[in-house]
Amino acid sequence: MLQDFKNKYLATLKSPETEDWLDYRVVRPLCYFMAVLFAKFNIHPNAVTIASMFIGAGSCFFFAHGSFYYEGWHGLWLNVVGVLLLCVADLLDCTDGQLARLTGKKSRLGRILDGMAGFTWFIPIYVALMFRFYHHHSLEFGWLGIPDTEQNALIATAVVTALALYSGFACMGPQQRVADYYIQIHLFMLKGEKGSELDSSEQQQKAYEETPTEGNRLWKYFLKTYVDYTRQQEKATPEFQKLVRQLRNKYGSAGNMPAAIRQELLNESRRIMPWNALLTFNFRCGMFFLFCLIDLPVGNFLFEIVCLGLLTYFIIRHHEACCKRVRERE
Repeated sequence: MLQDFKNKYLATLKSPETEDWLDYRVVRPLCYFMAVLFAKFNIHPNAVTIASMFIGAGSCFFFAHGSFYYEGWHGLWLNVVGVLLLCVADLLDCTDGQLARLTGKKSRLGRILDGMAGFTWFIPIYVALMFRFYHHHSLEFGWLGIPDTEQNALIATAVVTALALYSGFACMGPQQRVADYYIQIHLFMLKGEKGSELDSSEQQQKAYEETPTEGNRLWKYFLKTYVDYTRQQEKATPEFQKLVRQLRNKYGSAGNMPAAIRQELLNESRRIMPWNALLTFNFRCGMFFLFCLIDLPVGNFLFEIVCLGLLTYFIIRHHEACCKRVRERE
């Protein structure tokens, strides 16, 4: 019975190799039970994704409050509620994929919505953190020796807003796109084309152009968004793109590459997967929760810019070096 559960559970995962310890041992098994429950009520995976977007975005109202240092136990519990809501949003966001694999209800829209979920959560949350800093900044001002005047508060909030915009749009967004792309590359090497969602911007652009505008304006907007998403992923991995084109020209399809090349690329991918996992929800949001609970949310922006920025550079550099080595040898 236990083995039967394990087999059914594993069938709902993309691959155990792309999951971190917490996801594989705790989050994903819980999401499997949720997926089974949703399947019994015939709930569509896209409905689960949309619910996760609203719940995650709704957590912003709780993160807008200062934690214990500024608002005492009341503020601390409000931040804890925000943490719990964001965790629920993540559980639903994980469940949608497992539900899609369990029921066979996979779709391009589901893939697009899944990629948008994190941005839907964090745009309002980051706005809330700017509001929070404007009202609660005495810790930072005290350390820097800045007089707490209205003018200084406005200037400092403008600086924090710039940090938040850079952190969100230039760091978190690209970092999550890269993390998602390397997961799909790993699945491609492990399972082939049918086992991954390694979409190319060229294919997505073609789908966008072939879709009639009349009666499909919203769908075309989603398609256009996904074209840009995949294009940015490809822009960040130029050596991998060159290797794919070379393999396609030489073997008719990148999927037809020799087993030795596939194994070499898979081994490299396995080396970076543990690091890649640090760019996904668990570690990233663990640090975000910590900074909010200790009343230093600005630290989260600096952490994303500096620490996760360096980690992303490290991951890309190593994988790109491997792709270049294989390409030049071929």
